[in-house]
This record gives sequence, C-alpha cells and structure tokens, in this order.
Amino acid sequence: MSSISFVLFAQHGWADTNRAIASLANSITSDTVPVIAPNLGWLRTWVRIEPLIQQVEHLAEDAIERYPDHDWRIMGHSMGALIWVELLHRHPEWWSRVHSLCLVGSPVGGSDLGRIIDPLELGLAIAKDLGKNRRPLAEAIASRIPTLVIAGDTDGGSDGTVTVECTKVPRASSVILPGIAHATLKDHPLVGQAIQSFWSSPSIAAPEADSPSLQIIQQLRLIPGMTDAHYRDAYRGRAIADLSDGNTVRAWTNGIGILHVFVLDQNKNCLYAGYAGWLHRENLQNYLNTLPNL
Repeated sequence: MSSISFVLFAQHGWADTNRAIASLANSITSDTVPVIAPNLGWLRTWVRIEPLIQQVEHLAEDAIERYPDHDWRIMGHSMGALIWVELLHRHPEWWSRVHSLCLVGSPVGGSDLGRIIDPLELGLAIAKDLGKNRRPLAEAIASRIPTLVIAGDTDGGSDGTVTVECTKVPRASSVILPGIAHATLKDHPLVGQAIQSFWSSPSIAAPEADSPSLQIIQQLRLIPGMTDAHYRDAYRGRAIADLSDGNTVRAWTNGIGILHVFVLDQNKNCLYAGYAGWLHRENLQNYLNTLPNL
C-alpha cells in the first residue's frame, strides 16, 4: 500500500464504454496506481445521468475506505466529466482529497447537441441532462481544486460534437488541441501529455481581468436559456454595440429564427458565442436591446 502515490478516477462519457479512457489512464500512470474506470454501460448512457452519477458515487465512497490516505486525481471525457462535476458539487467534503480535475471535451456549459435534440425541453432521454448548464458548479470547484479543461478543435470552434465555447470554465487552465475530434480525445496521446504536464504543476488560474467585454459575457451566460454556440457564424452578425475596450457585440438570426450573439475582439477573434432557442429568444432580445445604451 505504501507504494501507492495516488488514486486515479477515469470516467468515460455518453455512448461509450470504459475501454479507451482506461487505456489512456493506464498509459499515464505507473503499475502501482489504482485506476478506477467504471464501465457504466453503453446503453445506459442514453437514458438518464442520475443513475450513472450514483454508480460512480458508490465507487468513490468505496475508494475512501480502501485508500483513506491517498489523493485523488480525476479525469473525465465528455459526460464522464459532467458526472464528476456533479459529484464534487454534491460532496465538498471530498475536495481536500482531490489533487486535480481534468475535464476532457466536456460540455460544461450545456451541450448544444442536447438542446437541439430537445428544443422544447420535454426531457427526451439523456438530451436534457447533457443540455444542462453546469458552469457555475464547475467554476466553484475550479476556484478550490486545480482544474484543467482540454478541448479539441477540428473546425475552428468545435471538436465536431462539443463546441469549444461550452468547455470553458472560469478559474480553470485550458488547453486546445487542434485537429483532434471528440471521440479521439478520450485516448489521444496529446491529451495524456497535457494531463501529465498539468499534474506536474497543478494550479488554480487567476480570475480574468475585468473589462466591459467580460461583463457582457458574464451577463449573457446568466440569461435563462442561453446555449454556447460555434464561432463560425460570428461574421454573419451585424454590430449592435461597440464596447469601450474596443471590442464589438454582434447579433444574427439564422433561417429558423434562432437568435445568436457574439463578442469579437479588435482583431475579429470570437471571444464568446451563444444563442437562445425559440423558448428563450425574448430573454436574449430584451437584453440585447439594452446594449446600445451602455
């Protein structure tokens, strides 16, 4: 037991099993490190997240009994990371055990795919759970536990499944890996290297410097029904507000009436992208109507 330096939890996500992420976990640890990588069942990941959370919770409680004096390192891919955000939110008494948390390709802000599948919020299978915004929970955790966000970017704003925007967590460190698709993130060597690098010097990122743009982004994220969007449509929008820091707010409505908003810096880089679906369009429009008066 004395040779064990830490316990590693590795959690797979939606429409998956534990094979790939367990392989990644074993590749970045020694043989003496216990790797807990439960297989939640491919079919069960399509139904509801709560039973999956409970299953992992029981394993974590068992690990406390088996390894009471060892730190935890946690990594989760996609929905697997959301499971751990939920668990750490529910169990702040565990935080002192956690050396670091790595969120890999995870829709922390709420999956746009989940909301597209369930636009009327009827609670269709796992879509409702994936579409939930857990960023406030993750931010609270990242302000106390060193947290790393890893995102793939295959098309200038997403990994083909999860947008870069919805992976963002304030107070977390961030690594964006160009050319790596969502499914590949769960066992890609560059992901393993990024995690090991973070483990060597885990830290809590400083808060972002306050600015008019940051204030706007924070306010947009608080609007009920907002969904993080892809950056590719930022240039379709018309400018509706010029901010005192030199950045610009743009808005665009697509062909089916979905209202989008973007914040662009002076070099036309997209700092934020979001949209409000049919049920919540009025919330966003009312807020945007105030921007020219800033």
